[in-house]
Amino acid sequence: MLEEQVILVNENDEPIGLMPKLEAHQKAVLHRAFSVFILNDKNEIMLQQRASEKYHSPLLWTNTCCSHQRDGETNIQAGTRRLFEEMGFETPLTELFHFIYKAPFDNGLTEHELDHVMIGKYNQAPKINREEVENWKWMSIDAIKTDMTQNPTIYTVWFKIIFDEFYHYIESHKL
Repeated sequence: MLEEQVILVNENDEPIGLMPKLEAHQKAVLHRAFSVFILNDKNEIMLQQRASEKYHSPLLWTNTCCSHQRDGETNIQAGTRRLFEEMGFETPLTELFHFIYKAPFDNGLTEHELDHVMIGKYNQAPKINREEVENWKWMSIDAIKTDMTQNPTIYTVWFKIIFDEFYHYIESHKL
C-alpha cells in the first residue's frame, strides 16, 4: 500500500504539490487538512480518544475527526469520508472557516496545516473503528474548555489550538 499523500499549499490554500504524509510532518511543510466537529441537539461535541496504536498522540482526546484531503477531493468530501472511516456514520457537514497553525510533537514531527474546520449534527452513538479510535464521548463546549485548562495533557496538541479557534468562532457567530 502506498503511503498517503498530502496536498502541499501556499498561505492562500493554492495547491503547490503532493508529498507523503510522514515526510510532510517530518519537514513541517504547510499542507491542507480538515477538522470535523459533530454536535448533538444539546450542543455537546462528540470527542474521540485516539487509538493506542497511533504513531503520534495515542490515547489523547481530540475533536470528532480530522485528517487530510486527498488529491481531487473537496473539503466536504474528505470530511465525510474520514468521519465514516473513523466514526462509522455520515451526516451533512458545513465548512465554517479555515486557518493556519503549526504544532510540534515530542516525537520530532510537526503539524503545519491550513485547516478547514467543519461542523455537523448527529445525535446517535458512533460505530467507531477500533484501529483509529479507542473511545468516544459527548462533552459540552464549556466543559471541554474547563477540562483543557485543568487537564491539558489528555488532549492532542492540535485540538487545543483548533478548539480555541472554534470556540471564538461560535461565540462571535452565535452558533
